[in-house]
Amino acid sequence: MAAPASESSRRSYDVIVVGAGIMGSCAAHAAASRGARVLLLDRFDLLHHRGSSHGESRTIRATYPQAQYPPMVRLSRVLWDEAQRDAGYRVLTPTPHLDLGPRTQPALLAAVANGAATELLLGPGADAERPAWAGAFRVPDGWTAARSELGGVMKATKAVAMFQSLAVRMGAVVRDRLEVVDITRKQGEETIMVRTTSGEEFHGGKCIITVGAWTRKLVKSVSGGVTDLPVQPQHTLICYWKVKPGHERELSVEAGFPTFASYGDPYIYSTPSMEYPGLIKIAMHGGPPCDPDRRDWAAATGEGEEGGLVGPVARWIDEVMPGCVDTAGGPVLRQPCMYSVTPDEDFVIDFLGGEEFGKDVVVGAGFSGHGFKMGPAVGKILVEMALDGEARTAAEAGVELQHFRISRFEGNPMGNAKSF
Repeated sequence: MAAPASESSRRSYDVIVVGAGIMGSCAAHAAASRGARVLLLDRFDLLHHRGSSHGESRTIRATYPQAQYPPMVRLSRVLWDEAQRDAGYRVLTPTPHLDLGPRTQPALLAAVANGAATELLLGPGADAERPAWAGAFRVPDGWTAARSELGGVMKATKAVAMFQSLAVRMGAVVRDRLEVVDITRKQGEETIMVRTTSGEEFHGGKCIITVGAWTRKLVKSVSGGVTDLPVQPQHTLICYWKVKPGHERELSVEAGFPTFASYGDPYIYSTPSMEYPGLIKIAMHGGPPCDPDRRDWAAATGEGEEGGLVGPVARWIDEVMPGCVDTAGGPVLRQPCMYSVTPDEDFVIDFLGGEEFGKDVVVGAGFSGHGFKMGPAVGKILVEMALDGEARTAAEAGVELQHFRISRFEGNPMGNAKSF
């Protein structure tokens, strides 16, 4: 009979992932699939609603103004399919995707070009072969619309649970309700030590930090104040609106209704009617700054004038989808969530660096309300960076990581410059 494992060996891992949202869960799965000994930690209960990875739905699309994102979305789509195959069930329902907005909007034009979308006429004189759902939109004068086939709706909480269960099936250890308060290099050793508020200590060869809205606080603390990542948490609000009688089928995922994005001010996004029959999710991107430990839940759910997160959506619906969606009385359901936003809304995927951590601690953060769809690719990239010192999969897939370096903020608080 083999001797029982010592306490120290039970607390030693090849990779310790801090934060069990979509990015951390995907990273744990990617590491475990390589045979690594993995520990995944979260400060709250698993699948909690206090961060950014919960809820009924997220969209997937490849139409991005920034050229670095479509290859990452396409890589992720392959990895989503592989994970679903291994799990034996689906968390992603494919749909078309529609982009629309002012014909002169630079970001829209760039997104259509980068995402290989094709123009779709929705108004008077439109092609007779246009999809049946096109009649749901009343496109204002001067607007354009473009359709792409890579769209879809992901069940968010179910997806996080899927990656966690796959990781555990491959040998990963998952622990919740353990808040990490310190990450240090064990003196004289090639070991990263992770300490929690409970006093427990875990040793790992590598560490991956994916704590979402808590990134700035944790990274600043563990780096002794040297690294202050400009990742700002924001309140946001998911709004579900009542579909007008007679249009319930037309706006459903079963009828092929698309995910869509409307460019301009405000930026509006939507998923087909799916999780709540007779309701459709149409919401506004962004929201006011917040402290993740001191959130004003009343503001987050949109009391009063909804913090500016409901009124603009209602006005957009009344202009573009007045025949199909009812705005009287406001949204039927309002669900708070958080973004973790960088000044340029690009991700942070990089080594923490410095003399203490070098390439042994990797940070994934600042996913700015649009990163969920890319979780499987981000998780695999973070693990390759941690275990191999480089992300081969990213390079092979044409994913350019330079835009995601921490160094872009050095002497340049706004990060990556944009022309739109």
